[in-house]
Amino acid sequence: MNSKDIERLEKVINSELASKVQKSIVEYNELLIEINELDLIDVVQFLKSNESCKFRQLIDIAGVDYPENEKRFNLIYLFLSHEKNLRIKLVIKFQIDQSIPSITKIFPSANWMEREVFDMYGIKFKNHPDLRRILTDYNFKGHPLRKDFPLTGFNEVRYSEKEKKVIYEPVKLEQNYRNFDFESPWEGTKYIKEIKKLEKDVKKN
Repeated sequence: MNSKDIERLEKVINSELASKVQKSIVEYNELLIEINELDLIDVVQFLKSNESCKFRQLIDIAGVDYPENEKRFNLIYLFLSHEKNLRIKLVIKFQIDQSIPSITKIFPSANWMEREVFDMYGIKFKNHPDLRRILTDYNFKGHPLRKDFPLTGFNEVRYSEKEKKVIYEPVKLEQNYRNFDFESPWEGTKYIKEIKKLEKDVKKN
């Protein structure tokens, strides 16, 4: 790929999708376009079928969480055109309570990708054929890649000998593993420091 091909692609997309493209940027030899979630299906269909694009492979769907923003979530769609040897990123920004149209009818491979985004971020996709968790358990609470998700999680899972099954319990932090009595691995613990101090006092006397 070269910069002229990317510039040509940017002109085609801005011309054909003038009312739908909010912003277009060329970074790291790749084109990134920002659109509204309501235009997602039309834009993806265009990118796949238009002769100047032919983006016929969906590489990934990635979520990003910006809790401080009014439009908290970003979704980034990455497409590849084998024929044109080009990549393009499609970005949509939206609020926490919005649902995003599923693109599984255009790209069947989006099925698992959208389920992963749903599982990790809690982002819902309209008209998805089977929107269930895919990486965590069905009873899992919360969405691990949200910035407000606690680092230790809400629950922990263990096997109960008493009940003879796997059970869920609220996380309990063992405080004895959180308090250390040394400043660094090279400093040594307090009792070593005390021994060294006694040895110095003995030598002085």
